Amino acid sequence: MKEKDLLKTLNSHQAAYVDLDLKDPQNGEYLLAVFHLIPGGNLNMLQAAAEVSAESSTGTNFPVLTETAFSRKMNSLVYKVDLKKNLVWIAYPWRLFDRGGNIQNILTYVVGNVLGMKEIDALRLLDVWFPPAMLEQYDGPSYTIDDMRKYLKVYNRPILGTIIKPKMGLTPAEYAEVCYDFWVGGGDFVKNDEPQANQDFCPYDKMVKYVKQAMDKAVKETGKKKVHSFNVSAPDYDTMIERCEMIRNAGFEPGSYAYLIDGITAGWMAVQTLRRKYPGVFIHFHRASHGAYTRKENPIGFTVLVLSKFARLAGASGIHTGTAGVGKMAGSPEEDIIAAHGIQQFKSQGYFFEQSWAGIPGKDKNVLKLTRNDAAHKVILEDDSWRGVKKCCPIISGGLNPTLLKPFIDVMGNIDFITTMGAGCHAHPWGTKAGATALVQSCEAYTKKIPIEKYAKTHKELAEAIKFFSKKKEVVKKAKKPIKKGKKARKK
Repeated sequence: MKEKDLLKTLNSHQAAYVDLDLKDPQNGEYLLAVFHLIPGGNLNMLQAAAEVSAESSTGTNFPVLTETAFSRKMNSLVYKVDLKKNLVWIAYPWRLFDRGGNIQNILTYVVGNVLGMKEIDALRLLDVWFPPAMLEQYDGPSYTIDDMRKYLKVYNRPILGTIIKPKMGLTPAEYAEVCYDFWVGGGDFVKNDEPQANQDFCPYDKMVKYVKQAMDKAVKETGKKKVHSFNVSAPDYDTMIERCEMIRNAGFEPGSYAYLIDGITAGWMAVQTLRRKYPGVFIHFHRASHGAYTRKENPIGFTVLVLSKFARLAGASGIHTGTAGVGKMAGSPEEDIIAAHGIQQFKSQGYFFEQSWAGIPGKDKNVLKLTRNDAAHKVILEDDSWRGVKKCCPIISGGLNPTLLKPFIDVMGNIDFITTMGAGCHAHPWGTKAGATALVQSCEAYTKKIPIEKYAKTHKELAEAIKFFSKKKEVVKKAKKPIKKGKKARKK
């Protein structure tokens, strides 16, 4: 059926949530969203889209007598459909949303109850667009990777980090020792793994105390600043703030610590609380459980790009965006890199929308200048933050090692990120310190435009890393080959 024929199938309730002649959806009144939608039951594409529009804004499955003329103006509107690709564009009056800059409130509408509707067999939010007037209502990042670069005095390369491994089970002293080894090996940034909390074998207060001592010793020996990202996710608000204050009062230098929050499992309120209470601290958004929503094979959920855009809007300084097929995590170069660029650039192209993060008119000469300077990798929005939303840093982790740094940079297209290699450093045959040094040497080879194999001839730690991780790759390849001599392979 054609669109005009589909319009005739709508009942009066559904028709109130559709306007295929909506003029200028990007006039600033609407948040725009594009969904992949497969109807459920006996509904056609436009009927299902109308039901989604109703459920995700003002309506329900039946018209109600309590509706008013004003409430109808808050209806979201299906304004475009692509019947061949099962795509639906919906415009949401952004006045619907909590004017306190509340991210969870938006998501409760747009990807809330709608994901559980019987009227759909598949519903995936692919892209969103925020109008300038709406951007002004939300926090955006305060402390950015540019601020961290100033503190570390690192400008011409990625920030080199690690995740302490094993993920869990080390005592505070053992944990601090691994931090120290990585830092004296040349690394910049250490993070708690996302489940780190206040376990009996690793009391939180002792872990903080010993990390501070290890950092002080490493800084004294290397003459270089270091950063540690502490997981402050907690069972309640008071405990989260108590952990933040414990870190802040432990004697750490401003800039030397970050607050990591498990943004999806702890919740958007926790993310925004940290951003508002601690604007001078790098807010590190770990996206544990995101795959339940973002994996491509999921028929219901949203994309990595959508998650990352909302993290930037919420004020996260950085969020994990995937390894773009280079590491171990699921995710293609297209989906991970488009998300990374979507949060680090002042103007970025998504799947369907070009998002400007400017808070003033896009044709303003100052916005054009900001866009040019950003494209030239210059620091922007330092003393004119009213003009736009600051950048959010892609944090790259999951199966990377020193041999994969350049391949990832090549896919990423820039060096404006934090890489956090776990086993990629700690599995080095000579230990964590050598693993960190190998990572630094790999980065040096990249900046000097020397192949790592050639650079390794005069850098033994890198040579050993290449030997070890290449061997591991061969082991994996061999393991994937079918077993010969008539033996049956075990089923997964």
